[in-house]
Amino acid sequence: MHHIKNNVTKNVTRVAALSLIIVLAGQTPASAVPVLTVGGFTAGADTYLSTAPALDSAKTSETAPSVIKVDTGAQDDTDSAGGEEGSVGGEEGSVGGEEGSASPVSFTAGAASLVTATAVVAPEDMDTQEFEEEEAAGAAYGYTNLGIAQVEDHLNVREGADKGSKIVGKMENDTGCEVLGIEGEMAHITSGSVEGYVSTEYLLMGDEAVAYADTIVKELATVTADGLKMREQPSLDAPVYDMVSYGEELEVFQTLSEWIGIEYDGKQLYVAKEYVSVDRKLKTALNMTEFLYGEGVSDVRVELCEYAKQFIGNPYVWGGTSLTKGADCSGFVLSVYAKFGISLPHSSRAQANCGTRIKVSEMKPGDLVFYAKGKRINHVGIYIGGGQIVNASSPKTGIRISSTYYRTPVAAVRILQD
Repeated sequence: MHHIKNNVTKNVTRVAALSLIIVLAGQTPASAVPVLTVGGFTAGADTYLSTAPALDSAKTSETAPSVIKVDTGAQDDTDSAGGEEGSVGGEEGSVGGEEGSASPVSFTAGAASLVTATAVVAPEDMDTQEFEEEEAAGAAYGYTNLGIAQVEDHLNVREGADKGSKIVGKMENDTGCEVLGIEGEMAHITSGSVEGYVSTEYLLMGDEAVAYADTIVKELATVTADGLKMREQPSLDAPVYDMVSYGEELEVFQTLSEWIGIEYDGKQLYVAKEYVSVDRKLKTALNMTEFLYGEGVSDVRVELCEYAKQFIGNPYVWGGTSLTKGADCSGFVLSVYAKFGISLPHSSRAQANCGTRIKVSEMKPGDLVFYAKGKRINHVGIYIGGGQIVNASSPKTGIRISSTYYRTPVAAVRILQD
C-alpha cells in the first residue's frame, strides 16, 4: 500500500506539473515561452507552439525564455531556446552545449524542436525566394529594364549625366544593359562592371528592346585566358591570326570537340575550347581598363603598361637604358620595371631566367615575352594585352608597339606576382 501511495503521489505531482505548463502556455505569448524544470526533465510549451501560432509569430526570441524551477538539482538550461538563430544551447546543431557533447539534462523538450524547424524554413528565406522568382519572371536575358546599344562603333558610358563628363566605359553595338532611370537625354545604366550614363539617342529600350533582343541574342565565347591565340583552322599547326585578351566576348558559329569556331574582324577563326566559356547572352559593357587591357588585370599592371607606352617613338640605342634618349630591348624593360621598384639584369637572356616561366597563352599585361635566333634568346618585349607588345625594336623603328607574333615567341615570364 505504501508503494502504491507513493506512485499515486508521483503521478498526481506530474499531472499537476503538466497542468501548470498548459495553463502557462495558454496565457503566455509565444515570444516568452515558459519552461518548467522538474528533476532531470525539462518541459515547455512545445505542443502549444507547434499548433497554435502562425509561422511568423513562431520565430525564436533573441532573449532567453522565462523559467520556472521546481528542482534545483537540475542544470540551468535557460539558453536552450535563446541565443543565435538555429542553435539550441550553444553552437549550431548542438543541444545543451558544444556539438556532440552530452548534457547533464537527460531530456529536453520545449521550443527546441520549433527552433530547428524555423532554422530550416525561415519566413525571410521564403520571401526572398518568391521575390527572386518574381524578378526572374519579368526579366529578359538577365535584365529587368533592358536597354540595347545601337551604334556603329562604341557608345560612351559617362560618369555623370553631363555629356562632357569623364568616360568610364564603352558599349559596343547590340550590348545589353539595365536601365536604372532617365535624366533628360541621358539614361542611367549598369552593364557588366560598368555603371554610368549613356545617350538615350543610341539606346533601344522597353518592349522594343526585348523584341529586338530575341533576334540578336547569340552564343558568345568568353575568353578565360589572356593572350588567347585565334587560329585560321581548328589545329595547333594552323597559322595564328591574332590574340585576344581575357574577358573578351566572341561570337560563336561552330562548336567542335576541342575547338570553338568564332567570328572576329569579319573572319571565321578557331580558339581552344578549354580557354573559353560559352553561353547564350547579350554582350556587356567594358570599363576603360577592360577596354584597353582585358578583364581581370590589376592596377599595377595597367600602370606599368601605360608608363611604358609613354616612350613610344623614342630611339633605340644598343646598350642604352634611357627611356628618353635611347635604350635597347632589355634596357627598355629594365628601366620600365625600375620605375616600379623591380631590379632586372641588362640582358634579355638573363631576364628570361627571372620571375616565373608561364605559357605564352597565359600572359597578362605587364608580363615579358621573349624571342630567339636559333636557340639563343636575343629579344624581349612587354606584353600589353590584345595580342600586342611594347618594345625597343630596332635602330630603324625605335620604341614601338608590335604584334606579339611579329616573330614567334619562345618564352614568357611573369615578374609581377599578383
